[in-house]
Amino acid sequence: MRIKIIAILLMSVIGCWASEPVVRKDSIHEIPAEMKRRVIVDGDTVPLVIPTKNYGRYDRGLFNYLYIPKGQWSFGLTASYGELNTDDIQVLSVLKNVDFEGKIYSLRPSIAYTFANNQSMGMRLVYTRGKGDLNSLAMDFDDDMNFTLHDVSYYSQTYSLGVFYRNYVGLSDQKRFAVFNEVSLDFSTGSSRFKRYYNDELYDTHTITRGASLNFSPGLCVFIQEYAAFNVSFGVFGVKLNKETQTTNGVDDGSRFSSGANFKFNIFNINFGLMIVI
Repeated sequence: MRIKIIAILLMSVIGCWASEPVVRKDSIHEIPAEMKRRVIVDGDTVPLVIPTKNYGRYDRGLFNYLYIPKGQWSFGLTASYGELNTDDIQVLSVLKNVDFEGKIYSLRPSIAYTFANNQSMGMRLVYTRGKGDLNSLAMDFDDDMNFTLHDVSYYSQTYSLGVFYRNYVGLSDQKRFAVFNEVSLDFSTGSSRFKRYYNDELYDTHTITRGASLNFSPGLCVFIQEYAAFNVSFGVFGVKLNKETQTTNGVDDGSRFSSGANFKFNIFNINFGLMIVI
């Protein structure tokens, strides 16, 4: 009789345990207070924090704050400039009498529309111009190996039109700082001239280039006023296709097609710009 009573009690306990749902502690998700905050944009109440899906195993408590609301237009201008001058440089008595001057600059006006909170698409026009003049260069390795160069010049200019997508991540609820990632598809055309002397005869090489490129550029954006922002971007990855047609002294040298990709931080591909958001 005692054995039957114990068996009945065990069966009842097991039945109650099986009938109750098992709730894991990590399945209980409490909505953070930041996710409940709202702001008023153009008369509409919108969430201050943009909901994002967490693909990781842990919630690190990071939020994507509203930075540029949906429906905003932005007009930007980015410029870069570089210059190098050398005069009478000597490197271990090998490189002497160097007289070189080079300049390169680019202008990038753009327009974009924010089709969703912190996400925009737009178009950009790029003009790039570079010039280099090597007036003199002497190299002296030994008595049997030395040469000099003089009156060498290079000039190039490129026009490019492209479309881009930019995704912002707001860093605080003050709408002051944000990081972004930009993906752009650009189509370009341009020309260059390379003049140099060989055996006292002038060679003038003219090159026409056409290309397409896909670029990825992260950056930082800072609102310095309510409608004005300063941004800086870095080119870190790109894929490009180029076709070149070349002539020298009016004689056709032929053409070539090239492609390439790079994945590195280039200190010469840093762009600073201003943006107006309305």
